[in-house]
Amino acid sequence: MASKSREKSPIEDLSYEDARDELATIVATLESGGLALEESLALWERGEVLAAHCESWLAAARARVEPEDGPGEDDGPGAEDEDDD
Repeated sequence: MASKSREKSPIEDLSYEDARDELATIVATLESGGLALEESLALWERGEVLAAHCESWLAAARARVEPEDGPGEDDGPGAEDEDDD
């Protein structure tokens, strides 16, 4: 039961892919139903933290690829030329 041991892993130690995969498993488990209320709530709460962890990974990746001056400062190459025509 690899998923049981993964569920107990500290979320901050998970890669983006591992967190995303565990979150998908939690969603599928909750959608299938049949769990006790307390177990469902525990899974939901872990899913919320996993989702925030994934968003942190994505925000960090976005920051690495966006220009330093931030979005909206420059609409990309040739943006001024298009308006001049």
